[in-house]
This record gives sequence, C-alpha cells and structure tokens, in this order.
Amino acid sequence: MADLFEGYPAGTAWDEMTGLVDGDDADSPWRSQYAQLRATMSHLSPQEMRARGDALARSYLAQGVTFDIGGEERPFPLDPVPRVLDTQEWNTLAPGVAQRVRALEKLLDDIYGRQKVVTDGVIPRALITSSAHFHRQAKGIVNANGVRVQVAGIDVIRDDEGGWRVLEDNVRVPSGVSYVLSNRRSMAQTFPELFSSMRVRPVADYPRRLLAALTAAAPSGVDDPVVVVLTPGVYNSAYFEHSLLARLMGVELVEGRDLFVNGGRVYMRTTEGRRRVDVIYRRVDDEFIDPVAFRQDSLLGCPGLLGVARLGNVSIANAVGNGVADDKLMYTYVPDLIRYYLGEEPLISNVDTWRLEEPEALSEVLDRLDELVVKPVDGSGGKGIIIGPAASRAEIDEARTRLRLDPRGWIAQPVVQLSTVPTLAGDRLRPRHVDLRPFAVNDGNDVWVLPGGLTRVALQEGQLVVNSSQGGGSKDTWVSGPSRWSEESAEASDGPREAPALRQGPAVDTHPEARPRSEQHEQQQQAGTTTTEAPTC
Repeated sequence: MADLFEGYPAGTAWDEMTGLVDGDDADSPWRSQYAQLRATMSHLSPQEMRARGDALARSYLAQGVTFDIGGEERPFPLDPVPRVLDTQEWNTLAPGVAQRVRALEKLLDDIYGRQKVVTDGVIPRALITSSAHFHRQAKGIVNANGVRVQVAGIDVIRDDEGGWRVLEDNVRVPSGVSYVLSNRRSMAQTFPELFSSMRVRPVADYPRRLLAALTAAAPSGVDDPVVVVLTPGVYNSAYFEHSLLARLMGVELVEGRDLFVNGGRVYMRTTEGRRRVDVIYRRVDDEFIDPVAFRQDSLLGCPGLLGVARLGNVSIANAVGNGVADDKLMYTYVPDLIRYYLGEEPLISNVDTWRLEEPEALSEVLDRLDELVVKPVDGSGGKGIIIGPAASRAEIDEARTRLRLDPRGWIAQPVVQLSTVPTLAGDRLRPRHVDLRPFAVNDGNDVWVLPGGLTRVALQEGQLVVNSSQGGGSKDTWVSGPSRWSEESAEASDGPREAPALRQGPAVDTHPEARPRSEQHEQQQQAGTTTTEAPTC
C-alpha cells in the first residue's frame, strides 16, 4: 500500500511536520506529534483518504457550511489532514493571545474614557481620532462588568524559524469559530480511529464559555439574564455561524426587526408576547446596529439601542467602537501597549511593520513597493491588499499614488513565508501554507483561549493567500493534551436547549415597508463582515 507521506518534500518555508525548510537535512526525524499522526494514518490508501475527504465535503454541503463565489454556494473546503500542535507549542501561544486580549481590553476602556495612554505619550491622539472605527457615540457606554471584548480572534502565523507572530487583531465582530466546531465534529465522525489513538483537547466547551461570558456582562441586578444573538439576516455570509452559536447556547437568534425599545428597555417579540432582553451578542457592524446613532437607512439594527445601553439596561457584546483596536496602524503600537498597561514584555511579537504616516518609512516603502505587502489599515478579508512581488507595474504605480495621497490609511510589511503543513493534494500529502486564528473568550475574570482555533490553508501550491475566495480552505486544529476523543464526543453530542419561536414580521414602525427588499439583502451582506478571510502577509 502506498504511503501518503512518501516523498514529502521540504518546501521554501518552515514546515510544521518536518521542522525543515528547503536545504535542511531531509533525514532528520519528524516532529513527534506528526510522527504519531503518520503512524495512525499509514493504513489509509490514497483512494480511501480521498473518499473520506469527499465525504467531509458532502457533509458540509448538507449542513449548509458553505461560502459564496459568484452566486454559487460551495462547501467550505476542509482538508482531511489535521494540523497538530503539541502542548509546549500551545502553552507558548495561548498565554500570548490572552495577554494581547487583556491589553486591548484596557486600551479600549482608556480610549473611551480618560485617554491616559495619549496623555502619557504612548500613542498620538490623532491615531485614535483618525480611525474610521472610532465612534464617539460609544463614549460612556460600559457593560456592568466593564468588559468590552467578550470574544477576540487573534490572527497568528509562524515565521521561518517556527516562531509565532501576530498578524492581525479582531475584536469587533470576529467570526470563524463555527468552522472550528463543525470541523471537529465532522473529523470525529469521518476519522474516529485518529481520535481514539491520539490525545486531542476538546473544543466543544466554547458555546458554554461564550454564554458564561455574555451572562457575566448582564446589567446589574439581573439574576437570570436573557441573552440573544443579533444577526443581520439569512443573506449575511456568516449566518450559519450566527444560527449555530445561538442553537448551541440555547438562546434566541434575532434580527433587528424582532427587537424594539420601550421605556428605556429592549424587548423582543415572541409568540408568547414581548420579552425583555438583557444581553445582545451582536453580529452586526457598528454602522448598522442603531439607525438613531449611526446610519439612518439601516434596516438591520434596533432604533434607540445605544440609548438603552447608555442607561445600563442592556449589554452589547462585543462593545460598540471596538474597531479602533482593529486598526492596523494601532496594531503596530500593541507591543508598547502591553508594556504600558500590563507591565509585561509581549509574549508574541508582531510582524515587522512600516507606519507610512512616518515620512522616512513612507519613502523607504515607496522605493521597495515591488517587494513588500501593503495593506489598508481598516480592511478585512484580504480586501485592498497589494502584494508587491505579484503586482503588475500598473498596480505598483497606482499603489504608489494612493500611498502618497493617504499614508495614514496604509501599512507595509515584508512578504512572510507562512509555515507549511501536510495537506492532501491528489493522492499524496504536500506542504501548503497556513495561518491560525485562535479565539479567546473574556468573562471579566479570565481570558480563556479555545484549544486550537481556525487554521486556514492555501490549497494551491506556492500560494500564500489562504482566503476561501482564492481557493483556500481550513483544517481541524488539534492541541495534544489530556482529553481524549470520548470526552469530545460526549460534549459535542449534548443537545441544545429549545428556545421559544420568534414571530416573523417587522418589529418597529421605523422600518418602512416600502423599502426595496434588495436593499435589505445588500445591507445583510455588508454588515457583520469581520470575516474568516485572512490577509496575505
């Protein structure tokens, strides 16, 4: 029987299975966690491996775990070979992620408070006020337990020596955890022998942890808070995640039209009558969440919601205005912010970055555009990124003009060769580039990091872009630990609690019936789009 791992090459980047890069000694022993994986998978023929991969795709299509390309719904590709991190690796990464979330939490509290970080000269005031996602409307709105970042997704990569680097912070509306949960369930069903022979830490505790963090943020004096998940609607690309999390937490999934404000409280309409809402886990972007405070044409939010939050009668998670911490120019200051707020050295370094608002940095980047990566500071999902080595002369010239006109709007980074992991390509395993988004949950007392996270993989050879729209996919991310698959299976099989059905129809008179339905669809697609797409680095 042919060995799937036979002839596995050393690539141009550090490989997580072999620990090698091109030119290293190919006879060196493999890293232990992958040696165990190979021993477990060695009995599978290439044909059987491909058949199981096809079964994963069919399972995802049936579950609705899809993404849209050109109007066509396709299953989100899940590579059948897991990415494996050992306990030592995870014990390096997880504390670094938690440290970063704690610092960003303090930063946001300061930005919408006294701004001592500005007074003390750590960051310039213009960095805050010029950010597209700094919202003065959020000043003075604080949840009862003081937490603004209940959920964070911190994008990390590994450099050419295998060290971790932070690529991006996501504390607005981070998405992608549904793929983590779905990947694990599907892999456990398709490859039960892997879980029975290897110790893998479970991920099924995430919904409980998230619900606990949301409950902890409830207004003062509320003993049994009512939590809801606010979605833009079925046309939003992350709707599957919204519905999955609501179901697993056993809470209501609502749209803006299901909510209304009355007497300084927020209520939802149900078949049993109105019901007060205490905590809103919103998956709607700031600009759409309240047409009184933000976009008046929004059909997705609840008019007057921010006013109730300001009174302390409803908690919004994550907090409105968090996007200022996602600004990629703010990202360059995070190591200093960790030192300032926590009195600690950063456990995970940033990718080297040029601040283009600094004249010397701008001049250097303009001279080296053809060898660097340039990113818009407020972009997400890889949108607007210019990859110098892959760009045409015309694209380079256009980028040079845009950078000169708006240097504050861009940062530049070197092209980083993302680490590679074994990935099924045809009938063999080959190295493919990956990144990782660990998810952290903050209940005010502790920052818990979900073991593993979302690994995104560039399925095409040599490709550094892991976006699904560019042919990327995902992998189940395993952290070796004391928990066996039997525990994972038991947790994952717990049925969700049933929630009362919502009454359909518009919630408030301020949502005109005369609005074209296509406008609502368009807003649903726009709002809540802090996507699982990763920027190229």
